[in-house]
Amino acid sequence: MSSSAATPLATADDLLALLARTTTEPRADTQLEALTLAVSADLPVLLWGEPGIGKTAALTHLAQSLGLPLTTVIASVHEPSDFAGLPVVGDDPATQGVPMAPPDWAVRLVRAGRGLLFLDELSTAPPAVQAALLRVVLERRIGALQLPPGVRIVAAANPRSSAADGWELSPPLANRFVHLQWVHDHDVVVRGLGGTWPEATLPRLDPHRLADAVTLARRSVCGLLAVRPNLVHQLPKTEARRGGPWPSPRSWDMVLRLVAFATAAGTSREVLSLLVRGTVGDGPGLELLSSMDRMDLPDPEVLLADPAAAVLPERGDLRQAVLDGVVAAVRERPDETRWNAAWSVLVLALETGAPDLVVVPAATLAALRQDGWQVPAAIDRLAGAVSLARRADRIPAGAGR
Repeated sequence: MSSSAATPLATADDLLALLARTTTEPRADTQLEALTLAVSADLPVLLWGEPGIGKTAALTHLAQSLGLPLTTVIASVHEPSDFAGLPVVGDDPATQGVPMAPPDWAVRLVRAGRGLLFLDELSTAPPAVQAALLRVVLERRIGALQLPPGVRIVAAANPRSSAADGWELSPPLANRFVHLQWVHDHDVVVRGLGGTWPEATLPRLDPHRLADAVTLARRSVCGLLAVRPNLVHQLPKTEARRGGPWPSPRSWDMVLRLVAFATAAGTSREVLSLLVRGTVGDGPGLELLSSMDRMDLPDPEVLLADPAAAVLPERGDLRQAVLDGVVAAVRERPDETRWNAAWSVLVLALETGAPDLVVVPAATLAALRQDGWQVPAAIDRLAGAVSLARRADRIPAGAGR
């Protein structure tokens, strides 16, 4: 081909290269943070999103940012043998057996020792292919090859309603993934099309927090499952829900790892919520997060012992839980000194937060008054907000004034 004939195409290539030239910037992106933390924890991730939402582009960018070679495998166009391996008869099958030869892309991953394996279009893979993928995702084996620890696995799928000849994911395969709903952010898309995308970085783990992170993760998961044994394993009743996140011993083990990594990295609760709910489902995930929040609540007995030094949570639901706990502690061991201390805690809550949070605890506490107990002056400071003097049957209006 002459140089004159190649010139127009070469110029087109130059223009394409300019269009592909982008930069990155540090930018808060919750779903990207969730993805990178799961990748750091070496857990398989499944991105769910409508066609064209940017799942493949996100994985390509992630691999570039992390300096990992990207291997993309379209699951729906492969046969089960492409993942389970093709039988190869050797010289003496009776003594050596028949090895399962892996595909070339798996060999390249093993040779590289590291990489990002991207299993695309997972929801269009037929059941036989999904069954063959079980060992790939969980055991990281492809034929006779074992993928090295440096290889991370991420998959993508379209909802069945928008997938071409889509299938629901089989429960065994679905239960091996952290499921993340991938949605577009208008600002990110606009800025990215302008040439600047969010920077994908692995979370920085604090080496001094590793032991405490493991302890917290084990205490959180085991503490919840000890009091909620029915959450250990719940296979959903509908086919669609079985293809998503649901609780099992396997997925709780994944949650334990995610909590440990999130704690060691100081990850936000929003990111941890995406990951936990994407592993065991919304209901069990929210129960775990709620129980973790309550683990950090101050001890009611400590608050009653020194109300002046009390520090109450900022979040309304947690503050309500603390106030309810204080009142419950007085109910269990009624004493005038403790009763008065509880009023001081409620006054603090009124002065530092929403007044409506003290209404129910104050009414309950007022009803706990026993004969002979003096009405504390603190009630006057609360009366305007909750009308305490008339809420308690044993406290007459105007008493203590």
